[in-house]
Amino acid sequence: MSCRRVASGRCPRYLPQSDGVCRVSEREPVLFSYFKDKATTRRQPGPPGPVRVLIVDDEEPVRKFVERVMAHGRYQTMAASGGQEAIEIAAKDGPFDLLLTDLLMPKMNGDELARHLRQQQPSLKVLYLTGYSDRLFREKVTLWEGEAFLDKPCTVKSLLQAVSLLIFGRFTEPPQEVTAGTAG
Repeated sequence: MSCRRVASGRCPRYLPQSDGVCRVSEREPVLFSYFKDKATTRRQPGPPGPVRVLIVDDEEPVRKFVERVMAHGRYQTMAASGGQEAIEIAAKDGPFDLLLTDLLMPKMNGDELARHLRQQQPSLKVLYLTGYSDRLFREKVTLWEGEAFLDKPCTVKSLLQAVSLLIFGRFTEPPQEVTAGTAG
């Protein structure tokens, strides 16, 4: 799959070329988070040392883009193309501070993956990336403590801020050199 440059707004976007239909949205990205216990929304100290992120997406261009963004944001990353591969990586190279996963994937969806990994590591934070937020609301998907989802396509800045909110309990400004572009 190759990519083509599409000029839009203030910065160019790179979209996969395909024979199908591509929908580009100019709306603001949406970040939803739900906490059952208000006490959990207080600022928590971040994990000691580097933050480790496991990235899971069945679409290679999205996975590679998110991996580069997280690396530029000074996070340690490992990536998997599906749920089973992610489980194997987590067993061998875990623990991770954050699971950043596509919600809808073949064989094992992001929610099933998160439930499985949280059995071994209950403190694991989860950020779901999805282009189907309207479907989530129709199906009344429940987000548990330490979980959020970010609507695709998302900007680099919104992705880094969502990760910061989940890990550190607050938004932080990403480095200026990594705020251009979109994921998804």
